[in-house]
Amino acid sequence: MAVGVGVLSGSSGGGNGRVTAFVVLSCITAGMGGVIFGYDIGIAGGVSSMEPFLKKFFPEVYRRMKGDGSISNYCKFDSQLLTAFTSSLYVAGLLTTFLASTVTARRGRRPSMLLGGASFLAGSAVGAAAVDIYMVILGRVLLGVGLGFANLAVPLYLSEMAPSRHRGAFSNGFQLSVGVGALAANLINFSTQKIRGGWGWRVSLALAAVPAALLLVGAIFLPETPNSLIQQGRDRQDVAVLLRKIRGTDDVDAELDDIVAAAAANSEGAAGSGLRMLLTQRKYRPQLAMAVMIPFFQQVTGINAIAFYAPVLLRSIGMGESASLLSAVVTGVVGAGSTFLSMFLVDRFGRRTLFLAGGAQMLASQVLIGGIMAAKLGDDGGVSKAWAGVLVLLIAVYVAGFGWSWGPLGWLVPSEIFPLEVRSAGQGVTVAVSFVFTVVVAQAFLAMLCHMRAGIFFFFAAWLAAMTAFVYLLLPETKGVPMEQMAALWAEHWFWKRVLLGSEEAPTASGKL
Repeated sequence: MAVGVGVLSGSSGGGNGRVTAFVVLSCITAGMGGVIFGYDIGIAGGVSSMEPFLKKFFPEVYRRMKGDGSISNYCKFDSQLLTAFTSSLYVAGLLTTFLASTVTARRGRRPSMLLGGASFLAGSAVGAAAVDIYMVILGRVLLGVGLGFANLAVPLYLSEMAPSRHRGAFSNGFQLSVGVGALAANLINFSTQKIRGGWGWRVSLALAAVPAALLLVGAIFLPETPNSLIQQGRDRQDVAVLLRKIRGTDDVDAELDDIVAAAAANSEGAAGSGLRMLLTQRKYRPQLAMAVMIPFFQQVTGINAIAFYAPVLLRSIGMGESASLLSAVVTGVVGAGSTFLSMFLVDRFGRRTLFLAGGAQMLASQVLIGGIMAAKLGDDGGVSKAWAGVLVLLIAVYVAGFGWSWGPLGWLVPSEIFPLEVRSAGQGVTVAVSFVFTVVVAQAFLAMLCHMRAGIFFFFAAWLAAMTAFVYLLLPETKGVPMEQMAALWAEHWFWKRVLLGSEEAPTASGKL
């Protein structure tokens, strides 16, 4: 049974262009949205393991951690208020996504990045100045508003600015930015927890303002993408001038024709919103399925449980505050390094190969982590230094597998598969689903760890097996395919062509409707 199809021939979709300094600088600036995302993930887990922070805002958790022998190792950090601190950011991001989708489609990618940067700045200021739990959570909510805008606009911006043959590397730059942000957060947490006086957590929260300011100021000077300008009705000749500057060549007519044709299709469907078209028209069923299932699977890999709570988890097995934060730094280095590696691999070996290999690596790691914790960690005491080292190593192997597969590809593939007329709506669905299950995992993980003990790692392993099978059977290879010709992949796939059968506007193998 064939489960993938080859790269289509046709328009270059930017394939004739080169990687210009203009594009690189634009994408680095836009990537600050990913840095903030990763920073917020890493900071939450780090400060929630700092004793002064816990003592001030979560005294019950602090009391358990400091020596309540009646509480199981697996349950010391089980607090719905503590998880609300983490997940409030993602609830706000989810609700903001619906507004961000409209703004991004109608006004462009830049305005969404500007709004995201401003919200990030406000959130970092409120969080750093917090005097009670309500201010802490308000700061997280403002950061979440920023994430709602940035996580929708930045992946689209990167995909649309990149030449098609380098699209995977550029789009994976978003996840690299997330990894860099998480690593920076871990390093800062490790440093600030040593500050005497117990106010180091304020520094950790305040420094989110640095990438936020870079995104906000940079977005003022960024160009809008040609795709978005055509969608807004800008003059074709003006857009052609920008596209030549972006690609570094005069040979942009074929790519511009594809963009204009997609915008024309968008105009024909303007009577209904992009979201309504996406949900009701059969020709978008394959893309809709991927927009839902890929971010869902990305979250049930268990990565955000590790990312949010790595220091907390490591303290649960008996590590001290400094040791747990240092171990989180090590895994952060591994995650950023593996994501950087994926930028060179994704356009050479393809999306499916990385998905499958990374899934297998993560599955083996989760099974081994669960087995060791089941055998070596009881309700009290800790594990030996040797076994703690093995667990840190396995977590690093797991993070590496995610870093070069489901991490970057979970953003890349949904951002590149949608036709222009439903692209913002499709990215909105992707981000919304991601936020929903991020909230679920963040809110449930500590309680699940308390009740399931080591079994929670086998729970995530089962999902890893399911998602690897899903990719093998249902995801076609998108490497090197111009974004405006992506629809033809589904018409040639063994399963999706049956779903599309009977659609009045089903794509043909040539990519035309």
